[in-house]
Amino acid sequence: MATTPTLTVCRDCCCGTTRKHPGVDHAAQLARFREAAPVRVSDCLDACAYSNVVVVSPSKAGRAAGARPVWLFGVLDADTEDELTAWIDAGGPGIADPPGMLDLRIFTPARRIRSAVT
Repeated sequence: MATTPTLTVCRDCCCGTTRKHPGVDHAAQLARFREAAPVRVSDCLDACAYSNVVVVSPSKAGRAAGARPVWLFGVLDADTEDELTAWIDAGGPGIADPPGMLDLRIFTPARRIRSAVT
């Protein structure tokens, strides 16, 4: 049973662009996430008000424990990246609680948007 969650990272609309977030090295962020977990890149997750959005989909073990994808907003700084990669290392949704302040970045998107990622 796979133990690594999958990340879906929003890019190319407003998330992940230097136009909206000029102080963020988006390529380095993707590289860092890819070291921690499989990463899918989406052109737009239709949650632009929450930019920079990352969705953490649970591993098979996490799903078996009842976890659903977790949507995070404002993933824009090294501290948040540290907490996200630490959570992935610990097993992610359904296996471990989000560390530090990461749980304050969780949001629930509209049902129509959620269905595109789950």
